[in-house]
Amino acid sequence: MGKYIGALDLGTTSNRFIIFDERGRIMGLDQKEHAQIFPQPGWVEHDPMEIWHNTGEVIRGALAKTGLTGKDIAAIGITNQRETTVMWDRRNGRPYMNAIVWQCMRTDEICRRLSREGGQDRFRAKTGLPISTYFSGPKIRWIMDNVEAARKGAASGHAMAGTIESWIIWWLTGGPDGGAHVTDVSNASRTMLMDLKTLSWDPEILKILHIPESMLPRIVPSIDSQTWGTTRADGPLGAEVPVCGALGDQQAALVGQACFEVGEAKNTYGTGCFLLLNTGTEAVASQHGMLTTVGYQMRGRDPVYCLEGSIAIAGALVQWLRDNLKFIEHAAEIEPMARQVEDTGGAYIVPAFSGLYAPHWRSDARGVMVGLTRYINRNHIARAVLEAVAYQTLDVAEAMQKDSGVALSSLRVDGGMVVNELLMQFQSDILGVPVVRPRIIETTALGAASAAALASGLVRGFDELRRNWAMDKTWHPRMDAEQRAKGIEGWKKAIERTFNWIE
Repeated sequence: MGKYIGALDLGTTSNRFIIFDERGRIMGLDQKEHAQIFPQPGWVEHDPMEIWHNTGEVIRGALAKTGLTGKDIAAIGITNQRETTVMWDRRNGRPYMNAIVWQCMRTDEICRRLSREGGQDRFRAKTGLPISTYFSGPKIRWIMDNVEAARKGAASGHAMAGTIESWIIWWLTGGPDGGAHVTDVSNASRTMLMDLKTLSWDPEILKILHIPESMLPRIVPSIDSQTWGTTRADGPLGAEVPVCGALGDQQAALVGQACFEVGEAKNTYGTGCFLLLNTGTEAVASQHGMLTTVGYQMRGRDPVYCLEGSIAIAGALVQWLRDNLKFIEHAAEIEPMARQVEDTGGAYIVPAFSGLYAPHWRSDARGVMVGLTRYINRNHIARAVLEAVAYQTLDVAEAMQKDSGVALSSLRVDGGMVVNELLMQFQSDILGVPVVRPRIIETTALGAASAAALASGLVRGFDELRRNWAMDKTWHPRMDAEQRAKGIEGWKKAIERTFNWIE
């Protein structure tokens, strides 16, 4: 058996394959971006074949860089952009259309219809989720409504549907030649089709959405000692390696951050921002716009649940400043720009580009820039971009506290934006708690690797994972209470300005 674990990180903008040793240290990695396809305003797609092709490239690339072969890999764990939905033909593996990405707004009409018939929370008691364009169930319905071949495939039993990890696991383990069609509980809990208590597809919701259960994947534990299959010797790894761990990207970061105790929380600063709070084996129903979701499950044990606050636009706001407004050439330039000024000069940016997610859930909201005067320059706007990310996190943290009764004592952070020290300090200031960055900020991939290491027996339990976790830096609050209160008051006013923009 190999000594290394391979983690396949199927992100929103790129695929990565990272090879870890048994102590959770990175040995090598390879990464490749895929195209973001925008057929019309508010619509977002990916090409599933490109994602599968790139998966092979990054696996081969990481092996080549480290000088390892597939035989050195003990097991593979997968983490993925959640909710992004693919529908394909089981006979040849051809997708019926591009994948519909989690950010895509095209299911708005389907969601409105579902809400009209029974309110936005009609499925919340079972699924932990409000009705929203975010989740996969309505995306599957949209594909069947709009693509004739998919509709016929669903009727004839040839169609398969799933999220990105299901699509890639199916291909890795054989594709049309006997590939495993599975999804782990953390990803299944994001479809709006799974009952949180029974961990199975809910027949009533499937009936309402007219989705045949036969095309959905089998729901499995995230950390599964009964492997779902092995990679093919003629595949990108060139060896038969068990695929036995899978977690949606945010749940993977929770595991990678070793948040195994009730009350431990992490925030991932990526394209969007995702704050997860471990609530233990109790699914806590949210009264304040949070999602109740499965954190992870080990085979033979009860699932661990979380409250999650999802923020649609975080790092994507920096990309917007770079690509749409041409303020900067590289994302890294934003911090030095923002440091040129002491504050934002009273300006706020609320990036409700595709509506507001938690805790507001307003699909009628659109982005605003407010508080502008002649005094404001590009440095103030750069700073307002960073502060918007921290303020959105505060909104989520406050709502979680109300739901769970658990006060946040500190926040573990990860994702691409945590190299931005100005943002981390402001986050600590505005939350009023320490913010802790780990030594390995690739926590999503580390979480996937941890799941596979546990499932394969290479790591002997959660305590060993906790011992392997190491801190890099902590920020403590430095802002005075009056300044903090004033900043928050302005932010709340700015949020209200985004409402009711779309009729």
